Amino acid sequence: MSQTTIDPRSLRAPPRRPLRLSWSDERVRAIVWQILVVGLLGAIVWWLWSNTVHNLEVRRIATGFGFLNREAGLPIAENLIPYSPTDTYFRALLIGLLNTLKVAVVGIILATVFGTLIGIARLSKNWLLSKIAGVYIEVIRDLPLLLQLLFWYAILQGLPGPRQALHPVGGVFLSNRGLKLPWIEWQDAHSYALLAFALGAVFTWFYRRDAIRKRIADGRPRPVWPVALGCLVVLPVAIWAAAGAPWTVDWPELRGFNFRGGLNMSPEYFALLLGLTTYTAGFIAEIVRAGILAVPHGQWEAAQALGLRPGQVLKQVVLPQALRVIIPPMTSQYLNITKNSSLAVAIGYQDIVSIANTTLNQTGQAIEGIAIIMVVYLSISLSISLFMNWYNAKIALVER
Repeated sequence: MSQTTIDPRSLRAPPRRPLRLSWSDERVRAIVWQILVVGLLGAIVWWLWSNTVHNLEVRRIATGFGFLNREAGLPIAENLIPYSPTDTYFRALLIGLLNTLKVAVVGIILATVFGTLIGIARLSKNWLLSKIAGVYIEVIRDLPLLLQLLFWYAILQGLPGPRQALHPVGGVFLSNRGLKLPWIEWQDAHSYALLAFALGAVFTWFYRRDAIRKRIADGRPRPVWPVALGCLVVLPVAIWAAAGAPWTVDWPELRGFNFRGGLNMSPEYFALLLGLTTYTAGFIAEIVRAGILAVPHGQWEAAQALGLRPGQVLKQVVLPQALRVIIPPMTSQYLNITKNSSLAVAIGYQDIVSIANTTLNQTGQAIEGIAIIMVVYLSISLSISLFMNWYNAKIALVER
């Protein structure tokens, strides 16, 4: 049989027609419509801006962010950095930002761990465990988050006072004043050890990547645990010991009508953290379950044929593959838990929304206050999205 030869010139795209200034040309129509839409949007924005400026001038309301340097006179119960009512509004808003980050970061970590465990339990062969996990998921996802926050706050407020506080284990007290835990008196030596641990973790991660690359190249395994032990344990402990090895535990003690010392978790923060964690964990559990089910059953059978135990199969074979399905929807849940933290105002926790609302009520700078809230949540959300997108690209399959 004779083969038909295709001329490569016939595969080229046809030459583009020159642009004609005629309404019959679809490209001209597209350009005109785009100009009209952009112009209309610009006119709307200009009208809104000019109308707002005019109304502010009529009511003699000052604009700008100069109020941030004025004394706040605002008491804040929880603060990660030193604060007093004589500080500026800027520092008060900074405290609100830190309080928002405190509940968002801790909530994301706890919800991820709790939700992953529930998702795995949902697939358990144990009938009772699977049904309990399923009931939890269905109930927790069908109840409004605000209702759950009020429920947890009411439960904590119904606990006995400090003198009759629940005392499950040594140094732990639970009362209507919150949760009290023992804590270490933080000193410079602990900061140096923590910095050494962080640097050691980074070095261990790079060493592990290099060890895997060399193993793929020559087939010789290189143990990572000696380097990890040295960088993550020996080095921080050595630095801590060289700095004097301080180790003073601050135990909570009942003094008068309340506890003093230790780590204090207020009922507002504890209720918010419980509500956000349990609510978001229900959604994360379904994401984890879907990701595990997306892994072909043949992967389970192949891993079991190699003699791996069920726990090893899940940890070393299934979950690494399921992450490629889990990470994208998990990003949405991390964003939700951050934005849902704005409901803290309902139970009296002073986050960025609560403090900004008080600020705009005291100063009358409503537009600036709302703008600050929007910028804060936009910045946090974009940071989470960028990190999760980077991690998702990192674990994605690379086609050869």
